[in-house]
Amino acid sequence: MAAPAPEQPLEQALSRVSEEAEVFRLTAPKILAREKLVQRTRKPPRRFRPRLGNDALEPPKPQYRTREIISEYAFSTLAEAPGALHEFRQVISVDNRPVLTPENARRTLSSGLRSDDDRAKKRMLESFEKYGLRGAAADFGQVLLLFTRPRLQDYSFTPAGSGQVGADPARIWAFKQIRGAASLLILEKRKAIHQPLEGELWVRESDGLPLRIVLVSEHDEGGAAIRDESRVDYAMTPRGYLAPASVVHRQTSGGVLVVEDVYKYSAFRMFQADSDITFPEQSHP
Repeated sequence: MAAPAPEQPLEQALSRVSEEAEVFRLTAPKILAREKLVQRTRKPPRRFRPRLGNDALEPPKPQYRTREIISEYAFSTLAEAPGALHEFRQVISVDNRPVLTPENARRTLSSGLRSDDDRAKKRMLESFEKYGLRGAAADFGQVLLLFTRPRLQDYSFTPAGSGQVGADPARIWAFKQIRGAASLLILEKRKAIHQPLEGELWVRESDGLPLRIVLVSEHDEGGAAIRDESRVDYAMTPRGYLAPASVVHRQTSGGVLVVEDVYKYSAFRMFQADSDITFPEQSHP
């Protein structure tokens, strides 16, 4: 009897990725973390001022505004769409100005997530806008769920070389969505643009552990080429579950940076929805 053919690297990788996605689906609603967002947004051009000499020969350099938001961060669902996981935040500080103490932020976040009324959760989803953030990228921490086993058949995968994530050598697989509803939702000037998913899946070379997911989209807006690229890095926490370590989102228009969001996560903890969430801080690896 002939020995079975060895499993191909892609099959091995997707098996591990889908396993981790399922663990994440079960674990994420129990996770609480600290999130730091630094956003850079391009300022509108100033009114025309005449320039002399060499300055008049070069286009004006873009100017940027930077904001820093620190929040307590968690995952949950809405009653109206119980199958879709969302990110929820309660802001602690804005540009080093305190908004809530960490303890009060945790308590408010926990209370909102326990509520059966979606209005409390939606207020948290919308809360970033009042702090002057421009279209901050959201709901990227859970993109690993794109690769649960039932969804793997929605994509085609092709090898795309190798790379490094931290100390880990990685194998890269480019993927494109070939079936199912267009999944990537982009909000551009209050217009919803749905596009098929496209990007890269980075897995640890030794065992297929998912380390990085990159999503890329391009569309035309008023004659300008708009490109969005989002990179989500994952790492194992000391408790042995995979969680987002960082998210970087950049949007360019005609090759010029319009907005950049850099999220970093730390102090991952587990809590039960019915507990009075008091626990020691725990750093992310």
